[in-house]
Amino acid sequence: MTIDYDKIMSLKSNDVEYSYTDNDTMLYALGVGFGRDPLNRKELDFVYEKNLKTIPSMATVIAWGAGHMRDSGINYLMVVHGEQRLKIHQPLPVAANILVDSKVTDVIDKGEDKGALLITEVNIKDKETGNLLCTLGGTTFARGDGGFGGPKEGGPKPHPIPERDPDIISELSTSPDQALLYRLSGDRNPLHSDPDVAEAAGFPKPILHGLCSYGTACKSIIQDVCDYDSSLIEQLDVRFSSPVFPGEKISTEIWIDDKEISFRSWVKDRNVMVINNGKCVLSCLLYTSPSPRDRG
Repeated sequence: MTIDYDKIMSLKSNDVEYSYTDNDTMLYALGVGFGRDPLNRKELDFVYEKNLKTIPSMATVIAWGAGHMRDSGINYLMVVHGEQRLKIHQPLPVAANILVDSKVTDVIDKGEDKGALLITEVNIKDKETGNLLCTLGGTTFARGDGGFGGPKEGGPKPHPIPERDPDIISELSTSPDQALLYRLSGDRNPLHSDPDVAEAAGFPKPILHGLCSYGTACKSIIQDVCDYDSSLIEQLDVRFSSPVFPGEKISTEIWIDDKEISFRSWVKDRNVMVINNGKCVLSCLLYTSPSPRDRG
């Protein structure tokens, strides 16, 4: 099916209701690797209701399904999550009723054999207060839908990575069952759980969700840059490069330039970059820059 540019650009919805509870907040944190050491009191704050904190990247799952992907007319089996952008306007509550506005902002035609880029925007508001909590931006690479006659250029520019050595290298292991846990936060695509589906898609086994890798990179910044103060993060943007297999270690290289954090993530055992062009913006300057170190 050929993309109908005018139709896809008209897709939008307003004030769609969602809700999430503190259970969902703790489940998401467990799904991106918090709480592996139950005696780590700083991590316990993300997985235990006593002093519960939220993780900014959780914004990507609290309104799961918003964004018009299934109404776009693209071949859903041929899509890849290309980029994720997040702007936090105020820290997410640990539980909330929310209203969600979503729209398609751009569709880029890369050519008949090169696919198309579908760019969306989602705004999430607190239903009780009307306050804007966060804005999500996403780029979906529709590999089978190029050549529809749309614009050839456009879309966000990738954030450049500094050319110097990283200030921090944060190493976090994923667990073999992590995709099975993370999928309970919303994304039940069988590519991440069913070996037969993964094999049919050309993978030797189910792959980790891209947004789980994104949440893992967010965890690295929270623990190694922010000393577990997740409220410091105001922006978190990435470009996805390659999938991670559950059980692999993700090494995130981090550069600190005042309030701007640059980062990219690797699976070093396969010498594969999995996240590139990462940009995180903090709400205030750090008083001291952490020394380079590895964290396991």
